[in-house]
Amino acid sequence: MLLLAAGAGTRLAAGVPKAFVEVGGRTLLDHALDRVLDAKALSHLVVVAPPARLDQARAAVAARSAAAARAGLVLTVVPGGEDRPGSVRAGLAALGPDEDVVLVHDCARPFAPPALFQAVIEAVLTRCAAVVPGVAVPDTLKQVGPDGLVVCTLPRDQLRSIQTPQGFRRDLLERAHAAGRSDVTDDAALVEALGAPVLVIDGDPRAGKITTRADLHVAATRDASSDVLS
Repeated sequence: MLLLAAGAGTRLAAGVPKAFVEVGGRTLLDHALDRVLDAKALSHLVVVAPPARLDQARAAVAARSAAAARAGLVLTVVPGGEDRPGSVRAGLAALGPDEDVVLVHDCARPFAPPALFQAVIEAVLTRCAAVVPGVAVPDTLKQVGPDGLVVCTLPRDQLRSIQTPQGFRRDLLERAHAAGRSDVTDDAALVEALGAPVLVIDGDPRAGKITTRADLHVAATRDASSDVLS
């Protein structure tokens, strides 16, 4: 599994990379690592961190070395690339040759529950070579033209807000990244560009993304009440 912690978090404007912003006195990386350690179905975790924050990432990983050993989980930290695709490729390069199923998860979704990781892995093994979790879209969505006029109202029952972890057969993910596209926002879109099918399974509200200061406030409130930690 690749845990992406190298993002700058520009929209969050916290003054530090997003994975190192704190919620409840602990970084988003700390929260994400704890969920991963509880997932049980993983054998190797590669944390992809900002080059300037490698020591901090290694310290967070080292603090969990005993728990990882008990779970049979190998922990590795590598520097990220200049962009998200580059960071994914850096993480892929650190995997062992026999690691066939790869999850890609964002530290920006630090409270994704362990069961979600397990569900994605199971779906990759039994249903489809590319699997993403998604949740229903509650709002009415309209496509708007450059003149501001509505083009159409999109069928809400066919729309999903996509989350991570996203799971893939490794050879498919590597082929998708080898295509060299950088104009997409997730790994599933790279796979889609190859013409390969992508399966959407039920996501989880707790896997919501932290993007803005408002998201951080909501996460802190829920963390303090232990709702997110259940």
